[in-house]
Amino acid sequence: MGNNTGLYALTEEHEAIRAAVRDIAEREIAPFAAEVDAESRFPVEAQKALTAAGFHATHIPEQYGGEGADAIATCIVIEEVARVDVSASLIPAVNKLGSMPIILSASEDVKQKVLPSIASGDAMISYGLSEREAGSDAAAMTTRARLDGETWVLNGTKAWITNAGISEWYTVMAVTDPGKKANGISAFAVHRDDPGFAVGPKERKMGIKGSPTCELYFTDCTIPADRIIGAPGTGFKTALRTLDFTRPTIGAQAVGVAQGPSTPRWPTSRSARSSARASAASRACSSCSPTWR
Repeated sequence: MGNNTGLYALTEEHEAIRAAVRDIAEREIAPFAAEVDAESRFPVEAQKALTAAGFHATHIPEQYGGEGADAIATCIVIEEVARVDVSASLIPAVNKLGSMPIILSASEDVKQKVLPSIASGDAMISYGLSEREAGSDAAAMTTRARLDGETWVLNGTKAWITNAGISEWYTVMAVTDPGKKANGISAFAVHRDDPGFAVGPKERKMGIKGSPTCELYFTDCTIPADRIIGAPGTGFKTALRTLDFTRPTIGAQAVGVAQGPSTPRWPTSRSARSSARASAASRACSSCSPTWR
């Protein structure tokens, strides 16, 4: 067998990104993590710090004002932020999740309308796929969209939407042709100011409380016809491709939480290591009791 030493090693650029993000995370995000969790508030300090350094949405291509970073770089950013505050790590993670359908399938007009604002940090974007009766079976969704002249009209509810109420943009999946089942689902770019769109109250969660999770309500919500993402009926395929591109970010978050605030300074004794890991886990799930806070 050949020598594969270094096959999976990070490049110097990746290592530089890790060092830069770790410095920002420890100096500008970690000091507010406990307060963010205790008060169940959005980590605005982390948002400002990540945006100022260009780490809030590194995956956006350069032609739309982004960094054009690869998937590994994005995972490094998410991992390093999650080491100190998992809620804050959802800023770059969900920006990628919400924008990937647009990057993968949207028209150039939609890309130009949405992506530059995400790249600049002027806006965030969330992802609207799941419903309470269609979680693991997303194809069973009941949210509908019908074309009415020059507008699409959406009706329905989306559930468990991360950073809802903070984001300006939402990629939303809705059924446009019920007879075609999964092939009758389309994707849309919805703005929070669109008529008929509303965000529900924050869910009460046991952990990751700095990142709001809410329902999205569509009541005859009207959006311009050209804000469909891709061709009608291709939304479910786009959703699955998006998940393929973003699943590694979930692993990056888990690795970051497990590492804790300073991997090189892990205690050496078994009991001390166990205590440190328990502390890291508590940051991801701040309450393990049945009582929701």
